[in-house]
Amino acid sequence: MDIVEKISALWDKFISSPEMTLGLIVSVLVFTLMYYYLLRFLVNNKSGAFAILFVAVMIMSAVIISLVSTMANSIFLLIPAVFLFLTFILYSVEIKRIIWAKTNMGGDSHHGERSSLDQEKVQQCIAEIIKALQNMSKNDVGAIIILSTGNLPSQIIDSGVKLESDISSELIESVFFPKTPLHDGAMIINDTKIVAAGCFLPLSQNLDNIPKGLGTRHRAGIGVTETIDVISFIVSEETGIISIAKGGKITRYADTAMLKKTLNDYYWQGLESGRR
Repeated sequence: MDIVEKISALWDKFISSPEMTLGLIVSVLVFTLMYYYLLRFLVNNKSGAFAILFVAVMIMSAVIISLVSTMANSIFLLIPAVFLFLTFILYSVEIKRIIWAKTNMGGDSHHGERSSLDQEKVQQCIAEIIKALQNMSKNDVGAIIILSTGNLPSQIIDSGVKLESDISSELIESVFFPKTPLHDGAMIINDTKIVAAGCFLPLSQNLDNIPKGLGTRHRAGIGVTETIDVISFIVSEETGIISIAKGGKITRYADTAMLKKTLNDYYWQGLESGRR
């Protein structure tokens, strides 16, 4: 039986059986949605090659199964199952971050309050944060500052002291001054406010991605970005080196240009996308 006859026989069976018709429609919709979200996830995570490979393998498998009559059609279901399994293994960090973002929206107290950002106010906040980071770097003062979009869970916010204060370099530096009560925890910034300080963060368990010589402060700064879409600024107490952590990755030796770009991206892109 050639392909045309197979399609004709399948169509006759399709229109003659309401149960099969309904079942087939539901199956097509379910698999279409599953493939759509899988491909969109891969593309959004810059894995276009993996997505193309998935589509190519699916097309080739469909052609082979249609030509080889002895091959069971159920084998075709193993292909997306394998790709889904590989996706969960390879992108476990990204998947956890999406789950956390969906389940913990609204954790910060100022999420969604502002419909637009004042440019002058934003530039002042950027300047104050950079000034504080560079002053602490010069004086070897350890610090962790988290830029959130209202997506941190309440457990992290409640683990520290709520401040609800305007951003200023003096306040930031005083919080992280050695031996003060809040200096060992993280400062949470959302929008143009310092939400809380002295907060405890989850430590990264992916030690392979952390350069040797980095301690608990860096593990905490990286760890929170592995599961939540936030940005961490980390100042080393031992060396004064400023690092930026995002998406579970750390970039060390951040200079003024890198700090400005990261903060501009946060205020003009991150916050707006977080509100949507």
